[in-house]
Amino acid sequence: MGGSSNANASGDAPVTFDTLPPHWEPVGVVPRRPLGVAVLAVLIALFALVIVLAGLVYLLAAEFGSVVPTAIDLVPSIDLVGAVILVVLGAALLGIATSLWRQETWALWTTIVLVFLTTTYLFFTGSITVLFLLFVVVFVYLISVRRYFY
Repeated sequence: MGGSSNANASGDAPVTFDTLPPHWEPVGVVPRRPLGVAVLAVLIALFALVIVLAGLVYLLAAEFGSVVPTAIDLVPSIDLVGAVILVVLGAALLGIATSLWRQETWALWTTIVLVFLTTTYLFFTGSITVLFLLFVVVFVYLISVRRYFY
């Protein structure tokens, strides 16, 4: 067992290559998007669009009162500051939905925190309904699919 592993020990010529193999670089693998995450991202995006539109309709009605009919005002009990908050909140939710679709980790954890806070609010206000159970299922589902995010 004490032999040498030198390839040139027997007097053979060294091994040469005409070309080198191509440079290898690791390829980032993006895991498949789970169906539930895709559905949740689309629902959040639709909700965000409704919120943005509600705020914009109120702002347009405040600026051009006679042009925008009051029948399409989705949230009639807000004021100017509330409408601006709706537009900003809707834009933020739209960003979260887009990043959730792209499987970004920060969007997953932001969604998990928002779902947890909503579930906690529903629990402590005594609203143990189908909506509460739906939020609990979504919370558990998001925790279970976290390995699909990068």
